[in-house]
Amino acid sequence: MTGVTALVLAGQRRGTDPMAAAAGVSHKALLPVAGVPMLLRVVSALRSTPGIARIVVSIEEPARVLAGLEGLEGAILRAAAPGPAMSAAAAFEEFGAPLLVTTADHALLTPAMVAHLLREAPGRASAVAALARRDTILAEFPETRRTWLRFRDGDFSGCNLFLLARPEAIRVLRFWQRLEQQRKRPTAMARMLGPIVLLRYALGWMTLRAGLDALGARCGTPVAVVEMPFGAAAVDVDKPDDLALVEARLGGAERRRLPQVG
Repeated sequence: MTGVTALVLAGQRRGTDPMAAAAGVSHKALLPVAGVPMLLRVVSALRSTPGIARIVVSIEEPARVLAGLEGLEGAILRAAAPGPAMSAAAAFEEFGAPLLVTTADHALLTPAMVAHLLREAPGRASAVAALARRDTILAEFPETRRTWLRFRDGDFSGCNLFLLARPEAIRVLRFWQRLEQQRKRPTAMARMLGPIVLLRYALGWMTLRAGLDALGARCGTPVAVVEMPFGAAAVDVDKPDDLALVEARLGGAERRRLPQVG
């Protein structure tokens, strides 16, 4: 797939992010990870991925927040909306499909991960999400703590990597926005998803395919997933434990690249 716009969601919700505050930066996206701001690591990975035509960074007051930050040359800066779904919808309206969406805290993102999603995305789907199986993740990071999506045919974790492949994906964005507006009202969110769907999921009866079909029916357009063979694709930096885990991985990779002496 070529001509893809990549959107990096780098904004933050209301209030001060504790990890950003501890590091003395305004946004978690600017948190140094192994000496490099997370945002720059993500942009670098996208820049090295074949098929990515442009990179858009969505963050509050970009001219002020990112002033003097080297490594963003050529990236398009846009002011973040009040929520990630609104920011993604604004970028989709401006740049159209295909739009790849990821987050600035995806510090272990690699070109291989992005290329895998672009290559394996089913052509019939309007929107595609990257997921990784529990076994794949724990094989690389046995100590990580994740939130699992539990289906009858396996446990998965999201990878903060999405492809809005076709114009019809606007329907998925609209559904996401409605969910986001109800995030503090679980009952309202449940009604949007449907009680039968939620019951089947809660009882462990639902397969991943059935869940996708139900979500696609709610959105009014087909959705799909791409299973990632990279455990690191599901690891982002949300907590201090995540930061330690990611820095250990990056530090090991740096040491492996150094020439051996003696």
